[in-house]
Amino acid sequence: MSRISPFQNILIVDFTHVLAGPACSYYLGMLGARVIKVESEQRGDGIRYRGGTDKQAAAAGMSTAYLTQGAGKEALAIDLSSAKGREVMALLLSKADVFIENHLPETMKQLHLDERTIMAQYPHLIYCSMTGYGRGEAQGNVPAYDVNIQAASGLMDMTGTAETGPTRTGAPILDYSTALSASFAISSALFQRNQTGKGCFIDVSMLETALTLMSSTVTDYLKTGNQPKRRGNLANSRSPGAGNFPCLTGMISLGVNEERHFHNLAKALNREDWLLDPRYADRRQRQAHVDQFICELEAELIKYDAPDAEVILQKNGVPAARVRTMKECLESEQIKQRGFIHSDPQTGFKTSGLPFRIDGETFTPSCSAPRHGEDTENIINWLYGED
Repeated sequence: MSRISPFQNILIVDFTHVLAGPACSYYLGMLGARVIKVESEQRGDGIRYRGGTDKQAAAAGMSTAYLTQGAGKEALAIDLSSAKGREVMALLLSKADVFIENHLPETMKQLHLDERTIMAQYPHLIYCSMTGYGRGEAQGNVPAYDVNIQAASGLMDMTGTAETGPTRTGAPILDYSTALSASFAISSALFQRNQTGKGCFIDVSMLETALTLMSSTVTDYLKTGNQPKRRGNLANSRSPGAGNFPCLTGMISLGVNEERHFHNLAKALNREDWLLDPRYADRRQRQAHVDQFICELEAELIKYDAPDAEVILQKNGVPAARVRTMKECLESEQIKQRGFIHSDPQTGFKTSGLPFRIDGETFTPSCSAPRHGEDTENIINWLYGED
């Protein structure tokens, strides 16, 4: 029996650009939705021409940054300043279930595509807007990219060490976490519409997504007033034995947070004497003697190469992982066996999939990433009922 995709028969109009918006529709497309990407006739999504290290691909409007979340969509290029372009968009929205955009609110008003106008015309529609700071208030029309929100949210100030100062995370995590937030909201709205028959407006804030990613730290500050400090590679748990430690070659990351983890660590490193040492009798004592404990722990770990330490520690029930490069992670058996990386059957281009399975099934894009305006004629013919 063939599998029914979760969003089969759902039509999404993707009027987004750069990373967060296109990633949202990409995820929903992999789950079965039909996604039509609407771009301007002149140039299209600017991310087609920048991002990544493949300059030749970027010059051709197919940058790796675009290809990352471009597959599984149809590409429609129209001029929204023309009567014909507005007519095509109106027809498209009349058929759509979801409209996704991540432009400034003032831009959408100028195009007469703001939520009040569109929701009044198409009450069945789920309208999802993604902005840097959320709708309304002083920053409602302030442009923002991932790096700006890392700075504005406090995430950047928490990252790095006292010596480095504030540091950006190595990847645009707020773009992709905002895409996941929007996907979650859209999924909820579709479920709600099944019960009410009505669409709704979704207001997704990158800034609030950033704070959500820091939820436990936010709560701690609100309760105690203690400002988070840059802790480098020390773990968020602040547990003795949690963090990154040097090995003979490489580094190992430990998460020794529970008493059973400490017992397993002592056994794995042949240091059962730690279990009898009153300085290390429990977490409180280990914290009081943290410098001595860390010194002894490092002296043991430096005897091992990181890959060997990882095997020994994991086999003994210690939360541990060696610090890998992304290349090493992607080449690992775990990633290969999970089938997380999708290889396009037409182009061979490889992209990330979804980080979950449903009943053991993985989901992949339905087609290769389209070139600018590639499907315009077919989509217009479909809209106007022409063969």
